[in-house]
Amino acid sequence: MDNFRSLVAVLARRAAEQADDRAYVFVSDRGTEEAALTFRQLHDAASALAARLSAAARPGDRAILVFPPGLEFLVAFFGCLMAGIIAVPMMMPRRNSARDASAAILSNCTPALALTTSAFALRGDLQARFALANIRWIEVDLGHDGAAADLTASTPDDIAFLQYTSGSTSEPKGVMVSHANLLANLEMIRLALGNTRQSTYVNWVPLYHDMGLILNALQTLYVGAPCVLMAPNAFMQRPLGWLRAISHYRAEVACGPNFGFDLCVSRYRADQMDGIDLSSLRIALNGAEPVHAETIDRFIATFGPHGFDPRAMYPAYGMAEATLLISGGRRADGHITRTVSRTALQAHAAETPSGDDDAQIVVGCGRALEGEQIAIVDPEKRTRLPADHVGEIWVSGANVARAYWRNDEATRGALNAEIAGEDGPWLRTSDLGFLDDSGELFVTGRIKDLIIIRGINHYPQDIERTVQSLDVALRENCGAAFSVPDETGEEALVIVQEVERTARHAIDSEDIKGRIREAVADNHELSARHVTLIRPGSLPKTTSGKIQRKLARRLWLEGGFEKIG
Repeated sequence: MDNFRSLVAVLARRAAEQADDRAYVFVSDRGTEEAALTFRQLHDAASALAARLSAAARPGDRAILVFPPGLEFLVAFFGCLMAGIIAVPMMMPRRNSARDASAAILSNCTPALALTTSAFALRGDLQARFALANIRWIEVDLGHDGAAADLTASTPDDIAFLQYTSGSTSEPKGVMVSHANLLANLEMIRLALGNTRQSTYVNWVPLYHDMGLILNALQTLYVGAPCVLMAPNAFMQRPLGWLRAISHYRAEVACGPNFGFDLCVSRYRADQMDGIDLSSLRIALNGAEPVHAETIDRFIATFGPHGFDPRAMYPAYGMAEATLLISGGRRADGHITRTVSRTALQAHAAETPSGDDDAQIVVGCGRALEGEQIAIVDPEKRTRLPADHVGEIWVSGANVARAYWRNDEATRGALNAEIAGEDGPWLRTSDLGFLDDSGELFVTGRIKDLIIIRGINHYPQDIERTVQSLDVALRENCGAAFSVPDETGEEALVIVQEVERTARHAIDSEDIKGRIREAVADNHELSARHVTLIRPGSLPKTTSGKIQRKLARRLWLEGGFEKIG
């Protein structure tokens, strides 16, 4: 691709060369188009907004972006880039929720501005939530009255925006993503996915999340393709609407976390799939949380008859500190699985299983992207580990951010690490995994989530899957396994599991707890000392649907869960 100096330059090129091509379309949960922007309209609206922002704040000031689903977010984001204001995408705070990360983000980034839509500027609880000294609210719409700004051009090293980490194991940290980081990763994504101007996307992942923003909305702008957006809650309520939009717009690329593919399968209705043809889909990217082989198998079996090509399934791995994507496969190559020994995996090695009862299937998340390196490192000794040894995943490349906002300690420890005997800097991901002989990456879990009982390592997601496969009353992707010290100081296993709304009053809770204990003992040789059944929607999760096990553990210890039965 061309050697752009900033994302603003990319938008200017698209507005000049593809002025009347549609850049973004927003569709309702029924599939009707509610709004659309061409590349020229986006450029002009953002430029007019940049003039307003420049009158209200200085370059380098922060602006929080607090938007409901729609296209206004994109005008605000590019308006900030043009004005040199550092954008801070944020989840819309839920009314009366004390559990979101907005307070921690605000105190860290100290914004001068808050950008939102006219309708949401009226929400009294929003104004109260952000009642900070000197924060100025600016309303954003899709029109562009007013003159374009005469602005200083962005440079590659300028900070484009702060991407706050999801906080699945810690307080959210603001990753300082530069234009150079963004452009490097967008080019890596283009090459890995094989994208062109014909690579229409359909996306439901929220734009305040890095997968929704970078892998979807910014990648399509980068290659000059259309991006069709839908509201996340519309997907949650009617997941097949995502597939209908893919069919209608003949989309090539669709991305989502593992639970999204599970949700499509669990809500499958043959009559609702009438006329839906998924044969245009070339990349069904599954990332942002552990990728499960059975999820992929079920999705292929369910939607193969509707034209879905199994080779389109594309497991991938990424995180905010690497701008977004870290590893992925090649278009049309399909996915790779490997059967390893569960016992050996607990000892941090990938080996052939001793028998069926020792077998576990792991999914490959592709290889290092063009211009990037992945290393598996012993987290204590900081030495490289050979193929088929499980260690911490470390990453180096032009896509890796160099700092967290106002957090020198985390910057030194996580973003500027060195492998023993080698030069840095490397990103320490805190994720565990191994590389095979070909360089395929297999992610096995998070260091901080690892459960260690009697000296043996257990991955919480494996225990959670065992529990959720027992009974349809136990909600998929809605359980947490962790350990707490017992009265002797030894670690004891705790399982917290949501129960489906329809089953809350019908289940025999003591019977199901007994079955959970039996299954965990059989499959993991562990005693589940404490099993807590909770109502749906009460388990803490990040914005991308990752289980916040550390917060769940704290809530459990404080008696913060309302138990069923």
